[in-house]
Amino acid sequence: MTTAAPPDLTPSPRKRLGRDRILAAIREAAIEEFSLHGLRGASTQSIAERAGLTKPQLHYYIHGKDELYEELLESVLEGWSYAFAFDENVVDPKRVLSDYVRKKLDYALDNPGLSRIFTGELLAGGAHLDKYWPRALASTDQKVRLIEGWMQRGLIQQVDARLLLMQIWAMTQHYADYNVQARVMLHLPANAPIDRAPIARQITNSVLLLCGLAPD
Repeated sequence: MTTAAPPDLTPSPRKRLGRDRILAAIREAAIEEFSLHGLRGASTQSIAERAGLTKPQLHYYIHGKDELYEELLESVLEGWSYAFAFDENVVDPKRVLSDYVRKKLDYALDNPGLSRIFTGELLAGGAHLDKYWPRALASTDQKVRLIEGWMQRGLIQQVDARLLLMQIWAMTQHYADYNVQARVMLHLPANAPIDRAPIARQITNSVLLLCGLAPD
């Protein structure tokens, strides 16, 4: 007597694709809702509607808005901590700083909603960031050590390395966090793309000059 093979419980590629699309839609809806209203003002009903789901359907995939909010905050900090780490094997400060400015600006303009969620959390007091600060500080400390090493070897002039990094963050995030103001000042309509090349060039040149390096 032969026994029947156990049922295959692995989701089919089509089902996985459908689930992935729904999760992606939920994520985009959550980014838009949180970036506009913050954690307190956002609602799962609004997130569900933006994602094209009913509220019960949304809760099939998530436990609640707090879970979504935490995931989005973590994705921002992971991006900043790891994607923008200084390569300690590169000994050319001009190249490292130029690449860093461009990557930070690109990330902000490519992910404006995430950037505004992080800024909104800071403005609300940062209560949800406590567990992320050690990682952020470790990443920043690594960059500070490298910049201070450049100064000790005479590769750049003396600057406050930590303040330099904070100034780069402020300049690159401005165009996402203050998008409305930036568009007004640049005479851009709401849906027109921001030309990032001149922005990156001017920020980079400012940073290089501050470090005593000749801009391109």
